[in-house]
Amino acid sequence: MNDFATTATRWAVRIVLMLVGLVFFMCLMAVACLIALAWGARALWAKLTGQPIVPMSMGAMSPFAGWQTVYRSGAEWMAQSSGNAQTKDDAREGRSRRGVLPGAGDVTDVQPREVHES
Repeated sequence: MNDFATTATRWAVRIVLMLVGLVFFMCLMAVACLIALAWGARALWAKLTGQPIVPMSMGAMSPFAGWQTVYRSGAEWMAQSSGNAQTKDDAREGRSRRGVLPGAGDVTDVQPREVHES
């Protein structure tokens, strides 16, 4: 009788775990189908309105941008923790000129020229 109980319990646990896995898989499939349906509706709407069909994406992800964010916030924190006003001004200036290279205002030898297409 003890052997039967352990065998029945093992099979019951296996069946329950298989059902839990099946339900989880079906939920994932339902979410994937909903996303595909939303993308299809979006593509159909774009085609009906004459818009270009743009692929669905998460946007541009750049690891460099993440490191720059951390680096900048660390520099600000260090500037705030020290009492040096010049360092604080530099950090504030660095935040306000995003995308401008340091020393770009000192460049004087660049002459604009016409671009000829060949």
